Amino acid sequence: MYIEQIKKLVVLQDIDNKLIAYREKIESIPKELNALKEELEEVEKKKAEIQERFDFLNDQKMKMQTEIEENNNKIKKVKNKLMLISNQKEYQAMMRELDNFERLNRTKEEELTTVLEDISIHKKDLDELESKEDELKSKIEVLEKENITALDEVKAEIARLEKEREESCALIPPPILARYKFIRDRLSQPVVVAVSNGVCTGCYISVPPQTYVELQKGEQILNCPNCQRLIYWEEHYSK
Repeated sequence: MYIEQIKKLVVLQDIDNKLIAYREKIESIPKELNALKEELEEVEKKKAEIQERFDFLNDQKMKMQTEIEENNNKIKKVKNKLMLISNQKEYQAMMRELDNFERLNRTKEEELTTVLEDISIHKKDLDELESKEDELKSKIEVLEKENITALDEVKAEIARLEKEREESCALIPPPILARYKFIRDRLSQPVVVAVSNGVCTGCYISVPPQTYVELQKGEQILNCPNCQRLIYWEEHYSK
C-alpha cells in the first residue's frame, strides 16, 4: 500500500512538472515576438529621426544650389558689364563686386560639398535601416504564425495533462494528497524525493538515523526533517 501511494505521488509530481513547463512555455513563446516588435519600434524611431534630418539636408542642398546658380548669373552679368566699362574707378568697383560674388560662391560650394557628404551618409543609414525594418517585419510575420500554432499545441497539451492530473488525484487518498499540495505550494519542485544512502535527494542532507530506519520499514509516508519534502527509500521504489 505504501509503495503504491508513493508511485501515485511520483506520477502526479511528473504531471505537475510537465504542467509547470508548459505554462512557462506559454509565457515564453511571446517573449521573442515582443523583443522583435520592440526592436522594430526602435528601428522605426531611428529611421524617422534620420529621415527628418535627411529631408532637411535635401532642402538645404536645393537652397544652396539655387543661391549658387543665382550668384553665377550675377557673375556673368558683372563680367559682361566689365567689357563695356572704360572708367577705371567703375572698373575697380565692379571687380570688387565680382570678387565678392565669386568668394561667396566658393563658400557656398564648400558648404554644399559638406551637405552632399552628409546626405550620402544619411542615405546609407536609411537604406540599412529600411533593410533591417523589412527583415524584422518578415520575422515578426513568420513568428506570429508560428506562435499561433505553438500556443494552440501547448494549450491542448495542458488541457490533456489537467485531465490526467484530475484522474491521478482521484487515486490518491485525500490526506496524502493534501500533504502533497501543502508542500508543493511552499517548496520548489520536486516535492516527492528518494532517500539514497541515508541522504535526502531534495535538500542533500542526511536524514536522522531513526527516520531512516522508519523509512526502510515502509509503513508510512514520511517527511524529510530538514526540507519537509515527502520522502521514500529508493530501494522500495525500485522493487
